[in-house]
Parts: sequence; structure tokens; C-alpha cells
Amino acid sequence: MAAAAAPPPPTAAPESNMVPQTSQIGYPIFSRIRLATPSDVPLIHKLIHQMAVFERLTHLFAATESGLASTLFNSRPFQSFTVFLLEVSRSPFPITAASPDFTPFMKTHNLDLPIEDPESYNFSPDMLNDVVVAGFVLFFPNYSSFLSKPGFYIEDIFVREPYRRKGFGSMLLTAVAKQAVKMDYGRVEWVVLDWNVNAMKFYEQMGAQILQEWRVCRLTGDALEAFDKVNI
Repeated sequence: MAAAAAPPPPTAAPESNMVPQTSQIGYPIFSRIRLATPSDVPLIHKLIHQMAVFERLTHLFAATESGLASTLFNSRPFQSFTVFLLEVSRSPFPITAASPDFTPFMKTHNLDLPIEDPESYNFSPDMLNDVVVAGFVLFFPNYSSFLSKPGFYIEDIFVREPYRRKGFGSMLLTAVAKQAVKMDYGRVEWVVLDWNVNAMKFYEQMGAQILQEWRVCRLTGDALEAFDKVNI
């Protein structure tokens, strides 16, 4: 019987024109929402001042770092005043052990252009890495007698200018709303300045109602102190 012919030599595989899986498109940035701690007070103070500048209310700004330190962290998170910080980094955040009070939210964003933040050095919790604080939300429990349920009132929600219109504001609002649902709270509410049309559109897109018939009433300063002299 004749020996079988040797198989033909293998042909070279065609070169692939596919982009490798490791290629990055755009400019990735990583974000994290975490609970603030007493060591974050200097950053919180700077954020509140920037918010006052943005809202054209610096004439009302009187907060001090010592005042914030003595009032913000006297109770467990969500039982009184609570602050979430929004942090961003060019590198992924490490996975850390979950806190009994809150597990940080983390997200990756692919941006078309890099973010230029000339004040990043003022908002870095740790100068040894590239983490920058980009915003915050401060909230606390209130109560709805109509629902017979607690809720959350957002006193401040703010994203620094270089990080706006990139989805970070919705992350902060979503974090508060998720916590409210987790605790079976009835609602989350806040106020918005009547000239801030962009903010109102954003909140409505998030599903919020703008209650035109309600007005904020406030006693503060001398008007509040005067009640100390009133006989009941």
C-alpha cells in the first residue's frame, strides 16, 4: 500500500484588523461616593464656600471649620446630619471593606475630553494620590405627617464647576434616594433657587416635582434671637 502523502504546509493566518480589547476609548475617569468623616471638614468647608459663590450668597456665608466639626459628626450616619463626598480619580478606586453604615458607590465614566481642574490641589484628601473631591451632598432626616413616615431633606447638593454636566450630580442625588428607599423613608426633598433654570430642568429630568405653590419661611439672626425675649 502506498504511503499517504504528507499534509500541505499550513497557510499563514490573515492579519486581524480588530482593535485590541485593552485599547481605551476617550478619557476614563473613576468616581466614588463615600461617607464623609471628621477629617474631611476642611474640604467640606471649601465646598460650601464655593457653593455660596455659585449661588451669589457669600454675604450669608459664616460657616467655620470649627463650627462644622462641632456639629456635623455627633450622631451615626443617617440619624442626623450626613455628608456624602463625591471623589474622582484617573485610577480605579481600591475595593475596601464595607462600612456597617454605607457601602460606597463606584462608577467608571468614559469622557470625550479630559477634565481640567486648576484647583485640584485644594480638594485632594491625600496629596500622595490623584483623588480629588468633586462635590458633596448634605442631608438629614425630616418627617411627613401626611405620609406618617420619615424622609430626607437635602440642605446642600453641589458639584464643582469642572465636573458639571457629566452625570455626577445625578449620582449624588441617586445615592440619597437609594438610602431613603433602603430605610423605607417616604420622600426626599430640597429647595432650588428660582433663577437656576438648569438645576430645575435637571431635577425634573430626575423625576422631581417643582412645587410652585410652596414658599420657604425662615427665622434667623436677630429675628430668631428676638424670640428669646417673648413671653409665652
